[in-house]
Amino acid sequence: MKKNDWKERLNVVYSTNPDFSYNIENDEEKITLEPAKQSLRVTIDKKNRGGKIVTLITGFVGTEEDLKDLGKLLKTKCGVGGAAKDREIIIQGDFKLKIVELLKKEGYIKTKPVG
Repeated sequence: MKKNDWKERLNVVYSTNPDFSYNIENDEEKITLEPAKQSLRVTIDKKNRGGKIVTLITGFVGTEEDLKDLGKLLKTKCGVGGAAKDREIIIQGDFKLKIVELLKKEGYIKTKPVG
């Protein structure tokens, strides 16, 4: 029997077609690109952060779990806190050059500092 969950049909009000079937989108997780194919950008940011400086790593293509693993590695190597979510890694403090070096050692050869 087909799963019939009303939450998956929220924006469909009514259909007069007797053969109508709800198209449920499956959000498949992205496949993580290998490090050599990743094009990461490393920037310094302090907007909307109370004047505190953070290092942002953006451009990661892959699963959320792999993003968090990379974020954990960078936070550990820099000895600071941070977060990995919404396809970006936030490292507390100004570690742009150190992070670029660390990423290149890990095989992310297309990494470039911005700004």
